[in-house]
Amino acid sequence: MSSYWIGCGISAGLIMAIGAQNAFVLKQGILKQHVLLTVLFCAFSDAILVGLGVGGFGQLILSIEGLLPVAKWGGAIFLAYYGFKSFRSAWRSSSLQVDMHQIAPHYREVILSLFAFTYLNPHVYLDTVVLLGSISAQFGNEERLWFGYGAVTASFLWFFALGYGARALEPLFAKPVAWKILDILIGMMKWALSLSLVWPESDCLV
Repeated sequence: MSSYWIGCGISAGLIMAIGAQNAFVLKQGILKQHVLLTVLFCAFSDAILVGLGVGGFGQLILSIEGLLPVAKWGGAIFLAYYGFKSFRSAWRSSSLQVDMHQIAPHYREVILSLFAFTYLNPHVYLDTVVLLGSISAQFGNEERLWFGYGAVTASFLWFFALGYGARALEPLFAKPVAWKILDILIGMMKWALSLSLVWPESDCLV
């Protein structure tokens, strides 16, 4: 079972880092819009990617010539666009209370955003498939399986805590300035991640 707890710890350390996906989950939780769909999509996506990594697909991804450059630029453009949308939202929004009375986006739009945040970001593959997959390779077959279970457990716990725990922040974000600050910080974070993907020295890593 030690490999299980190692998987939990390493996965938690990776997934709790500030990222576009976590920011989207937090925002959905505060707005109480499609929260269950959001957290399940993110958690099950992590489970799939961790499974690929533990199963040895990390090296296969790295061996496909030309894949990483395409993923880098595609992810950078995507994050830059959504960073712009966050800044625009900060300019237009007045308070969380007003936003919560608006019609929630259709679930298809939420799924499309989640798909893009999850599968168009090369960092996701490097963290889950490549890094976790490489670490799991030091264990035997049964221990490697428990390592994967631990990583997946941490993912489910984190996304459910983030999505549903965000509701406790609702009184704070009823204030216009708090909502604007959140949108501005999310926009800055997305632009920073976008730049990190194409910066020559980054090599897709932060």
